[in-house]
Amino acid sequence: MKNQKLAVSIISGGMDSAVSSFIALEMGYDVIALHFNYQQRTQTRELKAFRDITKKLNPIKSYEIDLDFFAQIGASALIDKSIDVPTSGLSDGVPITYVPFRNGIFLSIATAIAEKHGAEAIFIGVVQEDSSGYPDCTDSYISNMQQAINSGTKNSTNIEIIRPLVHLNKSQIIQKGLELNVALEYTWSCYQKEDKACGVCDSCILRLRGFERAGEEDKIEYEEVLNEKI
Repeated sequence: MKNQKLAVSIISGGMDSAVSSFIALEMGYDVIALHFNYQQRTQTRELKAFRDITKKLNPIKSYEIDLDFFAQIGASALIDKSIDVPTSGLSDGVPITYVPFRNGIFLSIATAIAEKHGAEAIFIGVVQEDSSGYPDCTDSYISNMQQAINSGTKNSTNIEIIRPLVHLNKSQIIQKGLELNVALEYTWSCYQKEDKACGVCDSCILRLRGFERAGEEDKIEYEEVLNEKI
């Protein structure tokens, strides 16, 4: 390892987790990159994004873990293709794209890997302030998870869950990513398309709004952009 500090970074292939992982480098951590394939609609495209991101990140180790059981649970438009991905704009409440307890499961596996390697931190790109309203992306939830994982691991294990973006908005995240030379054009945010981003799902709207407010150009291609939703 180049540095003395070691962190597991959960990287979906999206913009937030990519920026979070490069912040880990900025903070002096060597990074173990962790990606999950959980039968999501854009699994193939997200995996490509993860691999493209990690080429620049240069982690000391990468994990790509398959969690096919999410498809058996269903209950989310991201993994159940009989449920349409909403394209009518952002709404209040928890949207149907929420995957039940996904981040809890991800953090549990990340903890096992962190304990195995003696890592002292887990980085996760959750965003509370400017997101779709997922309950497992809040600061209080992550704090509770940190307490739980340290209660359920060895006495010598002490893991901090670092969420550097949790109180930022998308434009601030984009600006931070550009400051750190993160190749945001490698990232993928769309919930339903793998060739060109749809431009109308919640995640695309949040991404487009962030670039517009940051005064920057988003270099990925979109099928359509409904400006009134941004």
